[in-house]
Amino acid sequence: MIAAPEPALTGAELIERAVRLRPVLLERQAETERLTHYPKSTHDDFLRAGFYRMLQPRRYGGYEVGLPVFYRVVTEVARGCPSTGWALSLTSAHVLQVAGFFEERAQDEIFGTDGDFRAASTVAPVGVARSDGEGHVVLDGTWPYSSGAPYSTHYVGQTLSAGDPPGPPVLFVAPRSVWTVLDDWHGVLGLRGSGSNSVHMDQARIPAYLTCAASLVDLPCEGGSVGSALHGNPMYAHRAPSFYHGELAAVMIGTGYAAADEYARILRARPLILEPDRTRAELHDYQRHLGEALGLIRTAEAALQHTAVDWTETCRRNVAGEAPFTVAEDNRLALMFLNAGRMAWDAFQNILFRTAGSRHARDGERMQRYFRDAATYWTHVGPSMAEPLFRRVGCDRLGLPSEHIALIP
Repeated sequence: MIAAPEPALTGAELIERAVRLRPVLLERQAETERLTHYPKSTHDDFLRAGFYRMLQPRRYGGYEVGLPVFYRVVTEVARGCPSTGWALSLTSAHVLQVAGFFEERAQDEIFGTDGDFRAASTVAPVGVARSDGEGHVVLDGTWPYSSGAPYSTHYVGQTLSAGDPPGPPVLFVAPRSVWTVLDDWHGVLGLRGSGSNSVHMDQARIPAYLTCAASLVDLPCEGGSVGSALHGNPMYAHRAPSFYHGELAAVMIGTGYAAADEYARILRARPLILEPDRTRAELHDYQRHLGEALGLIRTAEAALQHTAVDWTETCRRNVAGEAPFTVAEDNRLALMFLNAGRMAWDAFQNILFRTAGSRHARDGERMQRYFRDAATYWTHVGPSMAEPLFRRVGCDRLGLPSEHIALIP
């Protein structure tokens, strides 16, 4: 057992810490983009706040707060800085896969003696895993879009089994000592500060027990998992795609709130051309624009939180033997999460950005930064799964097979 830094820390306190950090993150936005990852001061703030340990098992120094609290913290952080919220979410969340599907010996080694753990990842498999015949696996390759890599202690990656042709997917956890971060997160439209660098491995040797025959998009969880038994928590017997869509939605909703905050500031500061003693905040049209957008964003957040509770209950029923966590259930939950993120995006692009005025689309303007971040989210592999998910959910309802419909081209 590893003691958590603050054993009595509650979910409500974690959320309050995220709210208090928002003004600081707001001021660090430009620096975060310039560095291409959030600054060390923010990393230190997250360490003190306990954000990296939210989903980590208590056995290994974590808080095990569950999805509703996790998504709420991510939303609040993204409201301060979308890039920072993205990186926090995608490094602190992969603990679910590690704690859920790797054997106890592997978890003991990964979490070490102090439980300091955060891991970047990417959804696509790269290269092949070769056995060295001495109980180790050798990894070679470059894994792109590894958000949060600069501050990660481990890498949760996917590769293929060696063979001709290559065999089934292999999930692995590689310690920081065997990989390097490439300085290649430049020239992107948005999420410029998310630290989504490539991770490179050259003849990296890791113990074979730090691998398992599984894919992130199809984890073997029905009836329970190694982690749900080890930690006594059903959330460690889950399917990852739906949870992953919730992560992205939480960031997008936080970005929507950030844009609404900026929109309100703009309205109060923008004098009318013909009546300079009045501002846009007094005009009915702009009041309505802001209210409509906030209504949509709050509805999206309600959907996110409701689906997080639904996801948690699905895990519980699965482990209790009441109903398995099937691919069809995962499709249903994933689409709900995805729709929540899309609703926030639509409120932002169709209302807030469109009516804020072109002067706020200039370089250096926060509204422009939020638009770039949100647009980059919308081109991400996650939202691109919308079309296959629509078809999968339709087939599931019709009693037709759906697992053959690829989520990733």
